[in-house]
Amino acid sequence: MEHNMATLQITQGTFRLSDTKILSLHDLTLQGGDAWAFVGSNASGKSSLARALSGELTAMHGEVRSDFQRPVRLSLEQLQQLVSEEWQRNNTDMVSEGEEDTGLLASEVIQAEVKDAARCEQLASLFGITSLLTRRFKYLSTGETRKTLLCQALMAQPDLLILDEPFDGLDQRSRENLAELLARLSEQGYTLVLVLNRFDDIPPFVQQVGVLAECTLTHVGAREAILAEALVAQLAHSEQLMGMTLPEADLTPLNALATETPRIVLRDGVVAYNDRPVLHQLSWQVNAGEHWQITGPNGAGKSTLLSLVTGDHPQGYSNDLTLFGVRRGSGETIWDIKQHIGYVSSSLHLDYRVSVSVRHVVLSGYFDSIGLYNAVSDRQVALSNQWLALLGMQTLGDAPFHSLSWGQQRLVLIARALVKHPTLLILDEPLQGLDPINRQLVRRFIDVLIGEGATQLLFVSHHAEDAPGCITHRLSFIAEGERYRYQQEKIR
Repeated sequence: MEHNMATLQITQGTFRLSDTKILSLHDLTLQGGDAWAFVGSNASGKSSLARALSGELTAMHGEVRSDFQRPVRLSLEQLQQLVSEEWQRNNTDMVSEGEEDTGLLASEVIQAEVKDAARCEQLASLFGITSLLTRRFKYLSTGETRKTLLCQALMAQPDLLILDEPFDGLDQRSRENLAELLARLSEQGYTLVLVLNRFDDIPPFVQQVGVLAECTLTHVGAREAILAEALVAQLAHSEQLMGMTLPEADLTPLNALATETPRIVLRDGVVAYNDRPVLHQLSWQVNAGEHWQITGPNGAGKSTLLSLVTGDHPQGYSNDLTLFGVRRGSGETIWDIKQHIGYVSSSLHLDYRVSVSVRHVVLSGYFDSIGLYNAVSDRQVALSNQWLALLGMQTLGDAPFHSLSWGQQRLVLIARALVKHPTLLILDEPLQGLDPINRQLVRRFIDVLIGEGATQLLFVSHHAEDAPGCITHRLSFIAEGERYRYQQEKIR
C-alpha cells in the first residue's frame, strides 16, 4: 500500500455529545502513516473521539481539516451486533429437517461490502485465518471474529483505520497476536488509531499517544514524553494496583467492628435552625460493606448530615443516631467516633497551608493533625513510604506538599485519611477544583484504595455522575417546594 501523505488536523474543536457533555479536542494533528493510541477510562469520551476522528461527529466549534478519503472506524459494538445477528438468523430461518445449519461464512462476512475473493484470500493469509474462511462466522472465537471484522474493514482499503477498544475481552495470547498483526499493518503504511482503556494496552509500535480524561484531550505527543509526564505516569501506575493490599495500620485498630454492626443508623433525623428544618425526617442506614454516594445541591443539608456522622453537630444528641454500634449520647466521646473516620474535604485542603513535605502530610494522618507536632516512629515512616509508593509518588516524599498538582495533593490527603484504616472514609466533594486529568487520577485511586481495603466510603458530590466505580448505594437530596425529599437506591 502506498504511503499516504494525508493529514487530519483539529484546532480548538468542540463536539456536542449530549445536552451536558462536550468533547474538547484542543489541538491534534494526525499524519498519514502515523500510529496513534488514545487512552481514556470508561466514560472519558473514547468512543466519541473515535467518531470525531472518523468524521461521523461534526464539530460545534473550531476547525477540522482532513484529507483522508476512506476513514473506517471499527468498534466492539459493531462486532457484538454482527455476532448476535448471526445467531438470530438461524432462529428466524425455518430450518426444515435434514437442512444444513445456516449463517454466514467468515469469507462472506469479510466480503459483505466489497466483493473481491483474491483480496479476501490475501488478507486472510496476512492475518493467519485462511482456514477459517469456510467456517461459519458465529462459531469463531472472540479473537477470530475480531480478525474477520478487521479483514472486512481492510477490504475497502481505508486510508485511516480507527479501532475502538480492539483488545477488550481478549486473553493475553490473542492480544499479543492482534498487536503483532496491527504492527504489520502499520509497517505496510496504514494509518492506525487505537482507542484504548489502559496504558498497558499500547502496543510497542505505537509512537504517538493522547490522553483523554472527562471528554478532554489533555495530553498529546510522542509516546516517551507523554508516558514520562508525572500525572500520566501516575494514572498508568494506577492500572497495576488492582488486587494489591494496602499498607498495614500502625497499631491494631482499637476495636474492630463486628461485620453485622451497621455503621450508621439514623431514625427520623431532624435538624432545624431557628425552627427551619434543614434535615427533615431522614431515616438512613449504612451497613457493613456498603459505599454510599450522597448527592444534591448546595444548601440541601448534605454537610449537616455529615456533621452528624462525624460527631461535630450539637443536634446529634437530640436525634436517634447510632454510630459504629454506639448510640449517641450514651457517654462516648467525640474521639471514640473520630477514630473510626477519615475525612477529606476542599476546606481541609485549603486549610493545609503549612509548608511541609509530602511525607509529613501522610504522617500527620496518624495524629489527625495539620502539620506534624509529634515524634514519629520508624514504623510510621516505613508505612508512609509504602503509601507514597502506592500512589506512585515514591520520589516525591521530600518535595513540598504545595509543589504537587492540585489532584496529587488531594490524593496525598486521601492517603493521610486512610493510614489509620478508618471504618469510614468521608470524601466531601473530592473532585471539586480539579482539572479533568486530576479528577480522573483521584477517582481512579479512590476505586483502587477502597477496593483493596476494608474501609467504606461516603462520597459527597453535586453530581450523580461523579461517583467512582466502587459506589454501591446512593442517597439523593431532591428539592420539593421548600423542603427536600430523600431518595435512596442500590446501584449495584
